[in-house]
Amino acid sequence: MFTNYQRQQERTGQYGTSRQQYLQKQKKRLLQTWQTLLMIHIIILSCARLHNRTKREAYGIWNWRHLQFLYPANAAIITQCGGIPLVIKCLSSPVRNTVNYALGALYYLCNKSNREEILKPEVIDVIERYAAAQTVNASFSNLAKAFLDKHVS
Repeated sequence: MFTNYQRQQERTGQYGTSRQQYLQKQKKRLLQTWQTLLMIHIIILSCARLHNRTKREAYGIWNWRHLQFLYPANAAIITQCGGIPLVIKCLSSPVRNTVNYALGALYYLCNKSNREEILKPEVIDVIERYAAAQTVNASFSNLAKAFLDKHVS
């Protein structure tokens, strides 16, 4: 449990990662995770504002599941709360599920009122790269192609 500099050198090896480098990588990883969770939290909170009103309009859980993505006010609230840049930032996440969720969220969020914010050249470039990466990740590719078909073509 206790160690000293010489013991750390022996465990790390000549070409290993130093403790400082390891901690920096962990810090970066934690920061990325925190940013992703913050983005998801903002989206959930903004959608929760509509929860009660929309739930009253839905006649069952099946309808509620569909309305939560099709209800246009959700996109407006996420846009007003500054959520779109956070979703876009998640396109470069090292966590695959985060990228999938970001692609799906942008697919549903993109509308006439926020097209300019979402359809920036740098965002389209990233999405086009995901669309072309069929052999790397079919899920990314399929979501990206659907996004491009619906919003860019």
